[in-house]
Amino acid sequence: MSRIWERYIGGDVLYDVFNAHPEYDYACLVRDSDKGSQVASQYAKARLVYGGLDDVGVLEEEAKKADVVLNCASSDHEGAAQALVRGLAASERQDRPGLLIHTSGTGLLIYKDMERKTLGEASAEIYDDWDGIGAVTSVPDLAPHRVVDKIILNAEGPNLKTAIVCPPTIYGVGRGPGNQRGHQLYELVRCTLQRKQGLQIGAGKSFWPNVHVYDMSKLYLLLLEAALAGGGKATWGREGYYFAENGEHVWGQVSKAVASAAHKQGFIASDEVVTVSPQEADELTPFGSLVWGTNSRCRAIRARTLLGWSPKEQSLEAEIADAVSSEARRLGITVGHAAKVAG
Repeated sequence: MSRIWERYIGGDVLYDVFNAHPEYDYACLVRDSDKGSQVASQYAKARLVYGGLDDVGVLEEEAKKADVVLNCASSDHEGAAQALVRGLAASERQDRPGLLIHTSGTGLLIYKDMERKTLGEASAEIYDDWDGIGAVTSVPDLAPHRVVDKIILNAEGPNLKTAIVCPPTIYGVGRGPGNQRGHQLYELVRCTLQRKQGLQIGAGKSFWPNVHVYDMSKLYLLLLEAALAGGGKATWGREGYYFAENGEHVWGQVSKAVASAAHKQGFIASDEVVTVSPQEADELTPFGSLVWGTNSRCRAIRARTLLGWSPKEQSLEAEIADAVSSEARRLGITVGHAAKVAG
């Protein structure tokens, strides 16, 4: 039985897993009846569990019943992570240990830029989850997501196996019943459309990895299938750390491409990109200076080597035109008069 906590990532993961394995029993954590009706409309078979991440008693009891828990809801909720670990470890299943697949994020890797307060500059440091996994699993506690990562990394025992999936910038329209919109790219598009000009942090030279949401969900599916096959070729515990990367981008180049697409589609008057301060970026979107101005560079070797993960969806750059048009529709922004006259 699988437990999947549903949001943008969780909604798409559930779509992929459910369609591959309709024979599984599913339970989905939903906050309220509105969210529950959305999930039920797409997955009538799933059992709905009402609650939130603060409802640690609910999480612990549900984890006790599960063979596998996929936590796709939060990378930073300590109480929820601890409750899931306790529940899975306390299960009375006899045939195999419980399995927890937790979602972190490559924001973990930005801590050096945070310390130095260097934003918009490039870094040559690239992490990997194979030969370099020790560096990934031993970053300092000040790194984003590190506190909960440690809970998961230290949790493995005779009745529990754990793995961490670490997604980067995620793009593409999700297939879940709830939120279908990613964050970093789509917030950059929103701000460009609403400000009517492109924007970047500092020199715009910082790197981030990226992955299409469909490819990311496939990694979760492969890991889940390995888990239910007794572990398969997958590694778990302190070596069960999987980056979900399929290339990288430079934020300044993405800003230029967004502004160009918005201009070509008639939403802004020019494709100019201006530099904004970290304070301005943070006012535009929470932690904007960090999500667009820091470096997070990694290579996903483990999933490719052990699970045969082979991303195939279009690149982030190819997604930008669609991201601009979809954000404009969501915001109710129409093509300007001058653009209409120009044809």
